[in-house]
Parts: sequence; structure tokens; C-alpha cells
Amino acid sequence: MKIVFLDALTLGDVDFERFKNLGEIEIYQTTNPDETLERVKDADIVVSNKVVIDRYIMDNSNIKFIQIAATGMNNVDLEYASKKGIIVKNVAGYSTKAVIQHTFALVLGLLNKICYFDKYTKEEYPNSEIFTHIQNWFEISGKRWGIIGLGEIGRGVAEIAESFGADVVYYSTSGKNRNSRYKRVDLTELLSSSDIISIHAPLNDNTKNLLNYEKLSLIKPGCVIVNLGRGGIINEKDLAEILKQKNILAGLDVFEKEPLNADSPLLEVKDKLLLTPHVAWTSIEARNKLMDGIYKNIEEFVKQSGN
Repeated sequence: MKIVFLDALTLGDVDFERFKNLGEIEIYQTTNPDETLERVKDADIVVSNKVVIDRYIMDNSNIKFIQIAATGMNNVDLEYASKKGIIVKNVAGYSTKAVIQHTFALVLGLLNKICYFDKYTKEEYPNSEIFTHIQNWFEISGKRWGIIGLGEIGRGVAEIAESFGADVVYYSTSGKNRNSRYKRVDLTELLSSSDIISIHAPLNDNTKNLLNYEKLSLIKPGCVIVNLGRGGIINEKDLAEILKQKNILAGLDVFEKEPLNADSPLLEVKDKLLLTPHVAWTSIEARNKLMDGIYKNIEEFVKQSGN
């Protein structure tokens, strides 16, 4: 079996050596769209994180198995793969704890003004007349934390938010979630009443552009909002405009286009915005779990194929 990794750079410093037990391996750090077909046409197994595998690639190659190095599967034409008899697998749940932790890194970084205080301490504190430097920030205890998307990650965030003393409410983007532990509210109430808002929903027809200018305008002054779901859930142009107009803080780990465009309106906003480059899933533990899942899926396919 020939196994091709198309975008290994997105996985970081993980172990590829063991895959030699399963077949011939080719590892590409990155793959541009015009390079994909040439690299996969003779492959039996293709591993892709974000490289698109569409029907043209499938029709002009011998691919038998596609392993997505992530949970989301939108980079593969799943319907056409099924018609062609190509097996497609992903790895679910490997990054739950990492994303939960990064949620609080963003929230606490914004709430406690960590970047501001770090800069102040390094540049101005040595010349201060007093031992401290007062800036307003608030405690999570006693505040309302609104969660958009109460899946596994959302529930994990809710439990920790409760341990901080927050009152947790949630909005179900599918309309099907009936979690009895937390109060379910409509989106308008969540946005207008929450002191902290975190997004943990997938991108689909229900969530695309969910938070546009009209909805973002409902957020009350002083609120902190973070997005750990998908970039298209928040309209970035509208968010940048709202941040200029209202006293709101925002943290984003995901974007409509990744990498972020150099002319993105988000980059015009400085002090109210904390950005990270889609790294919430990338703890070393999460990436090792991901590689374990990839190996297991490929191993099972190789065994079933009799190779």
C-alpha cells in the first residue's frame, strides 16, 4: 500500500515513523491545489488535513481510502467518494480538552488584560510612582456565561465556567439540544444578557453568518466573546465595526479564510481583540491522539484489504 501525507506541516512534530509498518510512505509538508493530483494519482491511501480531494482528483487517481487528519470533513466530496466506493475516515474527539483549555486562555487573557499588563510592566512599570496599575476587569463569578453550541466541547466549557461561579446558559444551533443541566435560551436573550459568550458550534446552514451586525449589536457593553467553533459563524467585517463602536472584547481562534487575509478588517482593531492562528486543537496530547487515530484507521483498512 502506498500512503501519501499531503500536508504534514499542519500536524507538527509528531511520529510518522510507525506508518512505515503499513506500507510505502510519501510525506509532503504542504500541497498546493495544482500539485495534488500528481502526488496522489498512484496512492492507495491519502492523508489530508485541509487539502481538498474532489471528484476530479478521485476520477483521475487510484485512491481507495482517504484519511482526514481532523474531525471536520468538508475538504472531501463525501457523496462522490461514496459513489466511487472510496472509504473516508476522520478522527473525532481528540482535541476536546485542548479546545476547552484554549477557550479559557482567550477569555482570561481578555478579561484580565494579560497582553496589556505584560506590555505595561515591561515598558512603563519601572517608572511607576506606585506598586500597581489599576485597569477595570471583572470576575467570572456571579456573571452569565452564554454558550453557543452545547456539544462535547461546549459542555466541558460549561462545567469549568460553573466552577468559576458563572451562571451558564446556552443556545442550541440545531434546535435539538435539550440539556437539562443548563438553561436553554434563544439567541437574542443569550447575546443581550451574557457577560461572556463562547462559540463551539460547527459551520453549517444554521450557523453560517449567524452573528452578523444586527446580532452583534445586541451584545451588551463590557462583554467578552470568543469563537472556538468555525470562522464563518461570525461576520468578521461586522465584528470589526462593532468593536470600534462598542465596549466589547473579542477573541478568535478561527477565521472565515485561513490564513487570515492581510487586509482583513480585524487587523485594524488593536486593543479589543485577541487573535490566535487556529491553534486551539494543537496541544501535543491532542496531536498525538490524532496520530493514534489516523494510524488505527489506516491499520484497519490495510488489514481488511489483505495487505
